[in-house]
Amino acid sequence: MSILTKNEILKEVRKGSIKIIPFNKSALGPGSIDLTLSNKFRVFKKLKKVMDANENLNYQDITKLVTTDSIVVKPGETILGITQEKITLASNLCGWLEGRSRFARLGLLVHISASFMQPGISNRQVLEISNMGAVSLRLHAGTKMCQFIFQKTIGKAKYSGRFVDQKEP
Repeated sequence: MSILTKNEILKEVRKGSIKIIPFNKSALGPGSIDLTLSNKFRVFKKLKKVMDANENLNYQDITKLVTTDSIVVKPGETILGITQEKITLASNLCGWLEGRSRFARLGLLVHISASFMQPGISNRQVLEISNMGAVSLRLHAGTKMCQFIFQKTIGKAKYSGRFVDQKEP
């Protein structure tokens, strides 16, 4: 398994093995592409009851959808966001969603633990955004918030799970 560099990403885009809509060539780095934050967020409801964290709990039941061009994330708070870009991968490609150092240095995490993107995905990437810093941070739609790293697989597979066609956080 190998990480794709800029030129290899471009080759896969030209072949149609990687589709990014909208595609912004200037967002390509040496080994990843920056993805931008959409204007749709999910904020957690202030519930007093204890929720059982099991397969039956739906995150939508404990969050509310908010559409806005900017949102404040307070210290210790987590919200969900989603990328503007939809990524479609061939069955021999997978990827990793990672934060950007400029935001990590502020204490901002863009995903808590779900960074692996399965082979054959075709969706927008949900961001599990947490402010671990000491100050409130305002996030703006359109900001290059995270990066996607592409990797070739040994063998082929296609994701068909619960979040196969996610369009909202």
